[in-house]
Amino acid sequence: MQRALDPVIDQPGHDCPLCPRLVAYRHANRAEQPAWHNGPVPSFGPTTARLLVVGLAPGVKGANRTGRPFTGDHAGMLLYETLLRFGMATGSYRAAPQDGLTLADCRIANAVRCVPPANLPEPKEVTTCNPFLRREMQGMPNLRAVLALGVLAHAATLKACGIPPTRIRFSHGAIHVLPDGLLLADSYHVSRYNTNTRRLTEDMFQAVIFALLARLNGAE
Repeated sequence: MQRALDPVIDQPGHDCPLCPRLVAYRHANRAEQPAWHNGPVPSFGPTTARLLVVGLAPGVKGANRTGRPFTGDHAGMLLYETLLRFGMATGSYRAAPQDGLTLADCRIANAVRCVPPANLPEPKEVTTCNPFLRREMQGMPNLRAVLALGVLAHAATLKACGIPPTRIRFSHGAIHVLPDGLLLADSYHVSRYNTNTRRLTEDMFQAVIFALLARLNGAE
């Protein structure tokens, strides 16, 4: 994937019309909660970062409410606390965009930018939103690695790179080297369900980040 020298990220507008089902859900949420963000959630973090974290989609009471990825619901706790632990964020995570937390050498985006009903986007919505992820990656000139949170984010990242998702299977803890040298690391999603069932523990997630940063920084 050829990357732009001047990072200009193309984000969907607040009233993006591309996915009718998501538009209808957005309007319903706006009617019920007019003070919420209720729109495509922009990415968070510097475009000069070497690492892009890709999630699934905004949570209805999380990023859809606050307007910042993984902010305001349970999923953000493990993600941001781990990034803080490994020096990829500064400040404190307080589950609100005004908490002053900043990312260092890391950026966070979602495979689908709008909140889907039942937190589950349809395949055609993932496909429709994929050009935004592709342009996100193309607009990060120093990008060296992507951390995919879950199977859908893994597949969306491969699609954005022009690679059939069936060619490289998702495997928690795996670090794949794509044809252009980009690292693609896989982790189970940091969702409440996964952490409550201990499919993903704090130690497991920290191990993924540790291994990825070791590769990213040239260590074995």
